[in-house]
Amino acid sequence: MTIAAEEEMPGVKRRSSLIRSPQFSSLVILVVLLAVFAIADANFLSPLNISNMMAFLPELGIIALGMTLLLTAGEFDLSVGAVFGLAPVVVMLLVQSGQVDIGMALLAGLLLCVAIGTINGLIVTKIGISSFLVTLSMLLVVRGAALYITQGFPLKSWDQPGFFVTLLAGSFNIGSFRFYTSLWWFVGLSLLAIYVLHYAKLGNWISAIGSNRNAAVARGVPADAVKIWLFILTSVLAGLAGMISAFRISAASPVAGTGYELEVIAMVVVGGTALTGGRGTILGTIVGALMLRAIRNGIVLIGVPGLAYNIFVGVIILAMLILHALLQKNAARS
Repeated sequence: MTIAAEEEMPGVKRRSSLIRSPQFSSLVILVVLLAVFAIADANFLSPLNISNMMAFLPELGIIALGMTLLLTAGEFDLSVGAVFGLAPVVVMLLVQSGQVDIGMALLAGLLLCVAIGTINGLIVTKIGISSFLVTLSMLLVVRGAALYITQGFPLKSWDQPGFFVTLLAGSFNIGSFRFYTSLWWFVGLSLLAIYVLHYAKLGNWISAIGSNRNAAVARGVPADAVKIWLFILTSVLAGLAGMISAFRISAASPVAGTGYELEVIAMVVVGGTALTGGRGTILGTIVGALMLRAIRNGIVLIGVPGLAYNIFVGVIILAMLILHALLQKNAARS
């Protein structure tokens, strides 16, 4: 083999590895979907429609970032949708009581999320109950608490101009496109998550725990502490997303976030993160979030009933799981 050929091999291997990666296949499917919807309806790529899609995408995307890290560690959290609804409800109730200003109320809401995540993490790691059962139970507790303290009625959110409204729900224009500050939250948190998962020691710990917890512990990785902090992070991000949403629409509903837990997990899995742990990709999660939002928006534009959305999502998830499994088998043979 010539020297030139030997030097070319690493580049070929990198390209081959990229093409076989789950996030690349997800990106290809996203591009195909965007093209199909754009051809089917010219309004799909209009500034107004793109602005509408991007208004809601960051809120679910922020939750998906935490879920990606948690799934990579081999756990998941079904209570995020309920936390999304409870956190802003608590904030608004504290503000409406007249004894707490908006800043302290937001802090109290985030501390509540920390408490919920801590309880989830401690029960899963110290008692050894499956995260599926623990967080499913927490979903019922949190959702029930939100309904009880509001008697089932939505609350008017904080809509007075000020620092926190601008910080969480301010808007800005880029040409004909209108975006919310939640987009900057999503971008910043995505960059931080990419660094943590792919470049920091913590990311190695998270992947090692998800791949083989016993081996990771034997190497000195504090598996329980890492998982507890990931449960806390996931709950805090869900609460933050709920507050952003409540400020954006000027309403805090106790049923907000219903079903979000499954949609977020779908975004993460479609993006290429392994449901069984050990492999995670933030870029794939971003692609998955874009894909599901594009599907929800596109099927309505082309005239498909919105109630059929779950059918499309289910088919996409199954297709992606099969594709990812085939890619893994091919990689293992190679």
